[in-house]
Amino acid sequence: MTFQQPRVDTSPPVSDEVRKTTCYMCACRCGINVHMKDSKVAYIEGNRDHPVNKGVLCAKGSAGIMQVNAPSRLRAPLKRVGPRGSGDFREISWDEAISTAVGWLNELHETAPQKLAFFTGRDQSQSFTSFWAQNFGTPNYAAHGGFCSVNMATAGIYTMGGAFWEFGQPDWEHTKLFMLFGVAEDHDSNPIKMGIGKIKKRGARVIGVNPIRSGYNAVADDWVGITPGTDGLFILSLIHVLMKAGKIDLDYLSRYTNAPVLINASKGPENGLFLRDDAGKMLVIDRNTGELTPFDQPGVRPDLTAVYEKDGVTHRPVFHLMAERYLSPDYAPEAIADKCGIPAKRIRAIAGELARVAFDEAFELNVEWTDFRGETHSKMTGRPVSMHAMRGVSAHANGFQTCRALHVLQILLGTVEVPGGFRFKPPYPKPIEAHPTPHGDRRPGRPLDGPHLGFPRGPEDLLLDENGKPQRIDKAFTWENPMSAHGLMHMVISNAYAGDPYKIDTLFMYMANMSWNSSMNTKGVMEMLSARNDGGGYMIPHIIYSDAYSSEMVAYADLILPDTTYLERHDCISLLDRPICEADAAADAIRWPVIEPDRDVRGFQSVLIELANRMSLPGFTNDDGSPKWKDYADYIVNHERKPGIGPLAGFRGENGDKEGRGEVNPDQLNKYIENGGFYVAHIPEGADYYKPWNAAYQDWAVGMGIYDSPQPYLFQLYVEPMRKFQLAAEGHGERQPPEHLRQRVKDVMDPLPIWYETDQQGNEGFTVNALTQRPMAMYHSWGTQNAWLRQLHGRNPMYVPTKLMREHGLQDGDWAKVTSPHGEITVPVMEMAALNDNTVWTWNAIGKRKGAWALEEDAPEATKGFLLNHLIHELLPPKGDGMRWANSDPITGQAAWFDLKVKIEKAAAPGDMQESKPAFPAQESPVGTGPKELKWKVGK
Repeated sequence: MTFQQPRVDTSPPVSDEVRKTTCYMCACRCGINVHMKDSKVAYIEGNRDHPVNKGVLCAKGSAGIMQVNAPSRLRAPLKRVGPRGSGDFREISWDEAISTAVGWLNELHETAPQKLAFFTGRDQSQSFTSFWAQNFGTPNYAAHGGFCSVNMATAGIYTMGGAFWEFGQPDWEHTKLFMLFGVAEDHDSNPIKMGIGKIKKRGARVIGVNPIRSGYNAVADDWVGITPGTDGLFILSLIHVLMKAGKIDLDYLSRYTNAPVLINASKGPENGLFLRDDAGKMLVIDRNTGELTPFDQPGVRPDLTAVYEKDGVTHRPVFHLMAERYLSPDYAPEAIADKCGIPAKRIRAIAGELARVAFDEAFELNVEWTDFRGETHSKMTGRPVSMHAMRGVSAHANGFQTCRALHVLQILLGTVEVPGGFRFKPPYPKPIEAHPTPHGDRRPGRPLDGPHLGFPRGPEDLLLDENGKPQRIDKAFTWENPMSAHGLMHMVISNAYAGDPYKIDTLFMYMANMSWNSSMNTKGVMEMLSARNDGGGYMIPHIIYSDAYSSEMVAYADLILPDTTYLERHDCISLLDRPICEADAAADAIRWPVIEPDRDVRGFQSVLIELANRMSLPGFTNDDGSPKWKDYADYIVNHERKPGIGPLAGFRGENGDKEGRGEVNPDQLNKYIENGGFYVAHIPEGADYYKPWNAAYQDWAVGMGIYDSPQPYLFQLYVEPMRKFQLAAEGHGERQPPEHLRQRVKDVMDPLPIWYETDQQGNEGFTVNALTQRPMAMYHSWGTQNAWLRQLHGRNPMYVPTKLMREHGLQDGDWAKVTSPHGEITVPVMEMAALNDNTVWTWNAIGKRKGAWALEEDAPEATKGFLLNHLIHELLPPKGDGMRWANSDPITGQAAWFDLKVKIEKAAAPGDMQESKPAFPAQESPVGTGPKELKWKVGK
């Protein structure tokens, strides 16, 4: 008799029911299956049918169970009864909370809406929160992008109509060479992991450009440990080598970019502007006829070399200017190698590899398509080089131009929107003309006449009042930061404290931990939030804050509106905002209350609707004075941004059979829930590449409501709006910068990508680069209070390269004092060999303040954990000119987190407790301290 193995059930039932929704543990927005027992969450896994993650789920996603059971969850509305910063609150009812907020806000709405500053953090409902702020009438609204990645987004949109991450992705099916710049592993982690796995399986190569070799760079075939802040110089050197070797796609440049567009070369106010016809269309020379013609005429073949004379003025194509600039020996690898920390031979080798794969391994798809000029192409040419970049190149004061340079590199190789290259995700690509300009006029009792944030076309779009003063509290869209498309969240508190450009009455924030890990100058910000004026009142009279958890920021608010966790509310991941699209499809998603809150909390978006209803805000109120929507779910279904276009694109129309455009469907949310919490509309075959120029894609996008009419356009290698700002600085036009900014505008607002040194005045003696990044297991500061995730990263050392370890006599576990012109920290160190040899770094947002997040005061996050933020100021060191300059990109206002320079020296362990310094007094926690062990059993 044969031995019979016991039968084991390898897939026992783990739930009574599965509810499908969208994860919120990072910005991937993966689909999840939430397994329920007795109406409680028992298990979370990936949804295999979901377009984003196809069932893959990371540690963060699985740990969502611990997020919705976190002891730090706020339990009821709170009103401060002690001094700001003490954490001394009393619980109040929602009626009192809403009445208090309305009491502070209503008079501002009617008399001085600019005295409300409403800023949100990493929320994913910005089309809604901006709509609320617009109808309140305040010019002071933005989200966290201004201190995260505005350089990346803005540079991409001005240059090619979209950017990396949420706006596009590599063609994972065909790419043979994938190059990453400054990408940490917390952003878009599941799709990138899946993509890298897919291309490596095919034998494709990965090149990682990053001072730190962790995460994706650790699995790269070639790691380039660049000197921080020099990525733009490295990229422009690659462009130099490729142009000198003739390894650029001239046909692509002539057809799809403004390389052949003619530029005025006079010395007057038209200098550097495009030659246009009476209809405003850019003009080129047609290679077939030699005639001047609009760029988009049927049959035109633009000439990259032709020069045109008119009225004694020479007009040259953009391509001439590019050749003159980038063929300069200043960009030769030998000239820039030392500054970048990359040998010239290696720079040439990387350029050679890009050229070899793009051109020698080019391929064709037998797919016919018709371009915007009416020409039908029998094939699609693939250039299998793709790129991706993120905050590492963005968070420098030269980051905008660096990001532009990277896009130009891709375009010169002809690798954008072609098989094997970088591909846009709907609703992108969009030309700059399809985007709004910023709006900010203060109109008491009335809404703004347009959206807060947008893309200036020139000085006429700056938000300056009749006296030339900023209209916004953060000074966005001024001569200090002309193209600040996401605002400057890191400047709001310091400007409000200083009353510059004016004083505010109420600071209203959501999910923005501004007293801790989301601020530069952390100690200073805490002091500003609690500072009093000569009369004994607070410099910022009222602070309203909404969060789901007892973060460090809670203690500094006067009124707390407690939010739900992501499994307890409705959310809308919308095509109007930050959707979950893939390159082959438009897709959006919802979250819905898979569990009911066991606390007296409400979803923040629904709270905003109740505030709007109490104040009868325009846009939220019917003609008869009744509210349009009772809560956020009602808004998601019934709001129309314009006829037939709402927050969700799927299941529209009375019968739920329309997509993109269609009448309101009262059953829309239920349809999404039945479909797994998402909707996908696939792009037709033949429309899926060459999107900016493909007539079939343009028609499909119109049908989906992405455009109202086809919007084909040229990639902007030369950005004319930037030249308009330069012209103003040169003395032309009605609006000109103040004298102290005139030279800076001339220098940095170059319409062709440049590289410049970031401002190091005041940094003398501080020569070591210092960076932070977030690990794959963390995203929000939420992560390090999560009972599962904090086991992965409960503390963070300062990682120091071998060279500096030896120079300073350091060993693993030693302590070091790290100082900057702004402050100092004393922290434990660990050696890391795979690190740029003049750079130190640590994980961001691991360190916590004692008393916050319901953690015990001796928790490792509160004792060994630390922040580099204590070393960074929102202002640059004084230059001796009597002014303080923002520590930001001078073009977009992006916070220049990664320009930090420090010095390091060995230090004694700080006291018996061996706690990192600085240490701040413990906050009183409105939710108390969590248990030593978290235990619960779900189901029987």
